[in-house]
Amino acid sequence: MRTEFMRPCAGGISIVTNNVPNPSDLSTIEKYFKSVDGLNSNDMLSPRLPQSKSYLKITSLPYLQSDGNKITSKDVEFMKHIDLFKDISLATKPHVIKASPKSDMSIIWFDIWDTQNGSKAKLLINHSFNLGRYIATVRATNMNPGVPQCHNCWK
Repeated sequence: MRTEFMRPCAGGISIVTNNVPNPSDLSTIEKYFKSVDGLNSNDMLSPRLPQSKSYLKITSLPYLQSDGNKITSKDVEFMKHIDLFKDISLATKPHVIKASPKSDMSIIWFDIWDTQNGSKAKLLINHSFNLGRYIATVRATNMNPGVPQCHNCWK
């Protein structure tokens, strides 16, 4: 593999190569950038291939928590601890809305980094999981123009 050129791009570096890098190539690139003086290797994310976004939502969760407070995107961090989401990287912060004005249920919109054929989303779509006494379901959805787009991944 040979690097054609590199340029700054969206808070990172875009590297164009003459071939698709394999995991070993990505490891070599990561080692190189960690050895460059003046770069803080602690703030560096691992190199990865270009990805697409898939747009999903979780339904059937309450809008109010047991303490009476509205569920927020911060409260949605439970996703990190569910096996269904173990290999999933969020592309944006989840967005929580009330299902309807008179409903006590919420819809959690979230975008994930995915392959171009949507294989990660296909593993999630129509799968259910328990959260307390509720059974939530992941559904496919169209792009959510109201959800702010951010280049930083949720960890």
